[in-house]
Amino acid sequence: MDKQTLHELMSYIFNEVTRTRNAGQQEYARDLDNVFANFERVASFIGETREKALLTYMIKHVDGLCAYAEGHNSQREDVRGRLTDIIVYCILFWGMVEDNAKQES
Repeated sequence: MDKQTLHELMSYIFNEVTRTRNAGQQEYARDLDNVFANFERVASFIGETREKALLTYMIKHVDGLCAYAEGHNSQREDVRGRLTDIIVYCILFWGMVEDNAKQES
């Protein structure tokens, strides 16, 4: 893959990440003022941190990537969807780190 093709792919990926994150906000967080609401609900239910709740969701997709890398192509979700979700989870985790730092200062 050449540099220009990768640049175009990155633009496409970032658009998909934004679309996926926006859809997730409506479907899961259900709270315009708290992007972490679903992770906080789950964390409260299981007695863990919101970060661990997020990582639990993300691990499912990492497991799917591992299956794909081992040659298992017939997944319920296209592997690119799993990659998109992992990127969204990484961005949300980053947001949690920023939010924690803000609360600590």
